[in-house]
Amino acid sequence: MPKRNDLEQKALHYVVGTGYQGVLQSDLWRELGASSREGSRVSIKLEEKGLIRREKELQEGRWTYRLYPKRLPASIETIIDCPCLLCPDNARCDPTTAISPKTCQRLTDWIINLGKQTLPEKGPTPPDVIEEDLLAQEANDEKAEDEETEEDDESEE
Repeated sequence: MPKRNDLEQKALHYVVGTGYQGVLQSDLWRELGASSREGSRVSIKLEEKGLIRREKELQEGRWTYRLYPKRLPASIETIIDCPCLLCPDNARCDPTTAISPKTCQRLTDWIINLGKQTLPEKGPTPPDVIEEDLLAQEANDEKAEDEETEEDDESEE
């Protein structure tokens, strides 16, 4: 059995590698060769450290969590197409002058295009909607458990 810190490092690396799609917690522990208990503990630990976020998700009739990295690593590819790098006005560009990043249409267009490329198609779900969904699901789960208990009580009589 690997050490928990090693497992945390491997898990974090894997989650970061999934980017905006995230990974199901159940897929993560299978990928790492860990038990579901270890995978769950590692996921919770990474969430507590603020390195990932966990979102409850129904997958094939079972509840699991999808894990997303809180931060993605920066790389040169993220700015390689920035128009400022080859701009002829770069030496004169300053926020306090007429040639400014505030008014540069090429920079604005590049930023908008970059946002379209990197953002997931479905926007992030507001926290209040997630909380409402979770509360509704918990109420449904409790209702189902109560019904099962009533059925068991009736069958015993």
